[in-house]
Amino acid sequence: MLDVENIEQERLALQALRDGARSQAQRNRLGQFATPTALARDILRRAKTMLAGQRDVRFLDPALGTGSFYSAFLSIFGNAASHATGFEIDEHYGRVADVLWRSQGLDVRHEDFTRAQPPEDEAQKATLVICNPPYVRHHHLAGEEKQRLNDRVAMRCRTRLSGLSGLYCYFLCLSKDWMAQGGLAAWLVPSEFMDVNYGRAIKEFLLNHVSLVHIHRFLPDDVQFGDALVSSAVVWFRNERPTEGQRVRFSLGGSISKPSNEAEYSIDDLRHQRKWTSLPRVGGTGRTDKRPSGLVLGHFFDVKRGIATGANEFFILSRSDVVRRDIPPQFLTPILPSPRFLTTDRIESDADGIPCIDRAGFLFSSDMPEERIQREFPSIWEYLEEGRAAGLCERYICRNRTPWYCQERREAAPILCTYMGRTNGNGGIRPFRFILNRSKAIAANVYLMLYPKPRVMKALQEDLELMERVWETLRSIPVESLLGEGRVYGGGLHKLEPKELLNTPAEAFGHLFADSARPHTQMSLF
Repeated sequence: MLDVENIEQERLALQALRDGARSQAQRNRLGQFATPTALARDILRRAKTMLAGQRDVRFLDPALGTGSFYSAFLSIFGNAASHATGFEIDEHYGRVADVLWRSQGLDVRHEDFTRAQPPEDEAQKATLVICNPPYVRHHHLAGEEKQRLNDRVAMRCRTRLSGLSGLYCYFLCLSKDWMAQGGLAAWLVPSEFMDVNYGRAIKEFLLNHVSLVHIHRFLPDDVQFGDALVSSAVVWFRNERPTEGQRVRFSLGGSISKPSNEAEYSIDDLRHQRKWTSLPRVGGTGRTDKRPSGLVLGHFFDVKRGIATGANEFFILSRSDVVRRDIPPQFLTPILPSPRFLTTDRIESDADGIPCIDRAGFLFSSDMPEERIQREFPSIWEYLEEGRAAGLCERYICRNRTPWYCQERREAAPILCTYMGRTNGNGGIRPFRFILNRSKAIAANVYLMLYPKPRVMKALQEDLELMERVWETLRSIPVESLLGEGRVYGGGLHKLEPKELLNTPAEAFGHLFADSARPHTQMSLF
């Protein structure tokens, strides 16, 4: 009788040794994060249910590692596989799988799955694909490798992926040719594809080329891999065309078998849903319509990211730095500190427009030629020479400016929003803060800067108390609305890009500015 438990304990010990032989940076670059035993078995339990007692199970893992999924397969299915194959390009881990599992019926292939030729015989194709593909980010893929992968996906799936796609996206798409008709696949992947632009091609593949069955997303603060801050999802699909009226199950939190929340959505719903991480809706509703009036913040504001200096530690100066270096006011603009140092969401100003807060800084910038600075401002010339000696002028952002110390131009914004933040898992912390700015301070790129559109600005100028109500209305936006538009990473880290903030529902603003609009339409404001 097969003693899976003892082999699994040996596998875990060998996995730890192999992981310890490589640095965290090496494993991050190669995307090597092993699936925890409990999670692997939870996925295989769901697979067994979905296969509904199918006898001829042909197992395939395109990124085997040391074999956590095959171990889980044997634990849950017993000896049910008529054939089992695992690909592992890295012999550092593949040799472990060989020792442990080859005698247990697994054909371990030490090669690159993305280069292998799928079988032509239907009887040799997999009925069950289970995979945790390597999470190699796009910037770790050489240009020629990206081209090769994209050409292969285009040939096999008639789909082209974005150059920003991680390696896991190519694995997922290429697996289709290895699957028997009606075969089942479960992919443990980063949930970011559900939000980001490069994920559009993956969602199109899941909706049109295969039959999407179920997506379970783990809560952002429930990181599945202890050594990788990545929010994960399990994507289930069958190798068959979707049927008319087909519905897809979305679940969130808890375990795959006992999620905290779940709902079903039609394929048509999903085609019109820009961000899948907003599913399932709170309360389990299967509807995707959430904007009765269609009003979003982009109708009322323009949003720009704060400036990227290229060297905050050099270009952002404290009051004492300004005095010590004898820098004249015409070279300086007030700038807010990082959100973690900003203890208030209301920023008042002194008579000169400088914010009345602790750690207020000053941004150095000038378009004055170096020759004039050297001739007329020796103290500033000395300051710039320090930056040049430190190699700052050769940094990417700096070397693409003329002169290298001239910053982007930004006007002070009356409202700012923090760019990223964390939740604490129970809704007690709002990850994004809206800040009322009554000073002349600008902000670095850890903030988003909100500028009222012209008609909104006119209304604000006519009613000096209106800005206060605008700020309070922004602060009252349900946190779910902001999270639904933004993106999420492991450990509960949320990020909000300018376009995502612009797309946030803003029903309350229609009433706030109704008095300033023409009687027949609110949209005349915009």
